[in-house]
Amino acid sequence: MSRIRGYIGLVGIASAVVALDQLSKFLVRTNLTFGETWSPFPWLGRFARLVYWNNTGAAFGLFPSGGLIFTVIAVVVSAAILYYYPRLPQGHFTLRLALALQLGGAIGNLIDRLLHGTVIDFISVGSFPVFNLADSSISIGVAILIATMWIDERRSRGAEPVGLEQGALSGPASSGSEHSLE
Repeated sequence: MSRIRGYIGLVGIASAVVALDQLSKFLVRTNLTFGETWSPFPWLGRFARLVYWNNTGAAFGLFPSGGLIFTVIAVVVSAAILYYYPRLPQGHFTLRLALALQLGGAIGNLIDRLLHGTVIDFISVGSFPVFNLADSSISIGVAILIATMWIDERRSRGAEPVGLEQGALSGPASSGSEHSLE
């Protein structure tokens, strides 16, 4: 029962990401023709706009001919997250959030690959490659993961290892009295 409870946060956040991602892609597919651009204000269009685009590669249009390999990677990453998530201590909210965002993004793009053979991208900002909410979720999840690991590493360096020197010196081999060669 506690194992199932451990997945509630993961499933909740990942499901919200998938739902928002798929809803946004549906709205783009049904309201724009392929390649069409839309912006609510003409002056904003130079900086940010929606454009209906397809992506056969990775996030942000990288590796455009790698659709099959990214499908496999999405399945493997999702399985790894499902395996690793319940092993995280309950107090690691940021790591749990990072994994949930990554899982939701991976599944959102995986659904596109399986249903449409390509990922639908639509967010265009400046000259940055076109992306979608799933890509954003994955990127934010990775950023949170890296930041959390960096912060934890800095904290562990700042903390003095408790009993490390004492433990090494008080063991039987280093006490000198029990295993004397004399």
